[in-house]
Amino acid sequence: MLGFLHRRMETPRLGTLRQMALFSTLSRSELRVVDGLLHDRTFLKGEIVFDQGEEGQALHVVITGSVLICRQGEPETGRLTQIGPGGMFGELALLSEDAPRALQARAAEDCVLASLSRGDLESLLETHAVIASKILLEFTRHLGRLLIERSSWADRKTP
Repeated sequence: MLGFLHRRMETPRLGTLRQMALFSTLSRSELRVVDGLLHDRTFLKGEIVFDQGEEGQALHVVITGSVLICRQGEPETGRLTQIGPGGMFGELALLSEDAPRALQARAAEDCVLASLSRGDLESLLETHAVIASKILLEFTRHLGRLLIERSSWADRKTP
């Protein structure tokens, strides 16, 4: 019964995080530590999350709504993908201090994003190395899947 009460008190953000591969190896208590580092921000439909060329500072997780990833200023013709609840974007900002954003992100509808900054991840490495290493291992696997996916996509495009 206590487990049932515990789940009822779980926030929507924690529920979303728990479903994500990036945090799938974390225990409840470890996930709560990470949850404490995240910063929520609400965006209205059409509002810019970040522009192409801006310095990346954080990874973003979509909690509610959706975000469009597109070429700068081209939400219709430059549309690449749309990310819904439980999806993430801006991953490379966690790895590089000076890499500019490759694309623009804008709210496709009203949305709530939870952001993990590079600085908070670095602090987590110092204070909770086991949690950070679990996240970074899953993050590495995620990047590997993206590389394989994009490589196979490129192979299909090549004559």
